[in-house]
Amino acid sequence: MAFKHHYHEVVDVIGQTFTDMFRGLQEKYADEIAAVAKQYPVEPFVFLDPPLRLEFSEARELLKEAGVEQGEEDDLSTPDEKLLGRLVKAKYDTDFYILDKYPLAVRPFYTMPDPNDKKKSNSYDMFMRGEEILSGAQRIHDPEFLTERAKVHGVGKRNISWNNIEKIAAYIESFRYGCPPHAGGGIGLERVVMLYLGLDNIRKTSMFPRDPKRVTP
Repeated sequence: MAFKHHYHEVVDVIGQTFTDMFRGLQEKYADEIAAVAKQYPVEPFVFLDPPLRLEFSEARELLKEAGVEQGEEDDLSTPDEKLLGRLVKAKYDTDFYILDKYPLAVRPFYTMPDPNDKKKSNSYDMFMRGEEILSGAQRIHDPEFLTERAKVHGVGKRNISWNNIEKIAAYIESFRYGCPPHAGGGIGLERVVMLYLGLDNIRKTSMFPRDPKRVTP
């Protein structure tokens, strides 16, 4: 999605889309949700409108209060994310929330740094019941700056000094043709359904689940 002024335009659109989806499920499919809950009991999914958005530093403080110490440039582990989900639920009464401004050090080279804080990035994750469902960011659209960031991350590096961008040349060159500032993220809707309903396995939300022992039908 292209934006006019700030990547939060994208974050707001995605967050509101989820909020509308959750409300639509409650209003149109209450009977179906209740039927699933009978077999797989779980607390009803709750959310805020507009959705809760926390900066990563605020999440770090919540974890610190719960006894989890983290460095300024550390990412969240899976156990940390699940604990954070419980802490956010207890404090804000929501199962859906957005974490914004991740440390730049834990994001890919193409992530745009925060112009006001060189240790932060214009990136975000979205969570349901303490599990990540979407990860996104503003991408660097200036080819020279993109090359600089790639060098910082050592993209293309083998056992010799990094001295070319051959591996990502086509990607960098694509930004010389007027690509506007943009941001986005990827999501799996089966995962959203699993977490919304509080199920214990994603296979229960897929008509034709796949795993190492099942490839058909």
